[in-house]
Amino acid sequence: MYHPAKEIPVKRICKIALASISWAGIILQLSIASDSLFNFISYFTILANLFIAISLSISLIKPASKIGIFLDGVSVQSALALYIFVVAVIYNSIIRGAWTQTTAQFIADNLLHVLIPVLYILYWLIFVPKGILKWKDLIHWIYFPLIYLLYCLLRGALIGWYPYFFINVNELGYSRVFINIAMILALMLFGGALLIALNRLLKKKAMV
Repeated sequence: MYHPAKEIPVKRICKIALASISWAGIILQLSIASDSLFNFISYFTILANLFIAISLSISLIKPASKIGIFLDGVSVQSALALYIFVVAVIYNSIIRGAWTQTTAQFIADNLLHVLIPVLYILYWLIFVPKGILKWKDLIHWIYFPLIYLLYCLLRGALIGWYPYFFINVNELGYSRVFINIAMILALMLFGGALLIALNRLLKKKAMV
């Protein structure tokens, strides 16, 4: 039976490296951000990267604790892989190049939206136990994005600020924003289904 406290050294080294890069990207972005702290943590990019940094750090420091075992679970790691996958797809397809960047911002953006997504998904492919995920896991993974989007709309209605232009009701109106949200959730469902299919397929290949 898999137990996070009995990790192979290579996995632990990868965890340390990935956690370090994640924290570096977050801290760099925070150091150059002009937003308030509440606005800063209202970006899905920041939350996804922060979850990765925290989960890896706790599972390194307290691997045998209840929270360490939970965060190192297959479903939690897969949810994080899904969230960071969506971050990379949306940023690199519709946000990248939308403004002029300083050198520091360019580095932060590529850490948070390219390097960490690629490294974490590779980590997921290599180290997450195969054949564990079930299709119903996808339902659980969607809860957080739904809560996040509801939070953005409610907070935006109160203060008039939205973290992303494609959910900015002031500029687009609710009809267009709801269409955009439906597209985001469709991407989430597609990405989650892909992760589950890969997890199950890799288990079958390992058994051949």
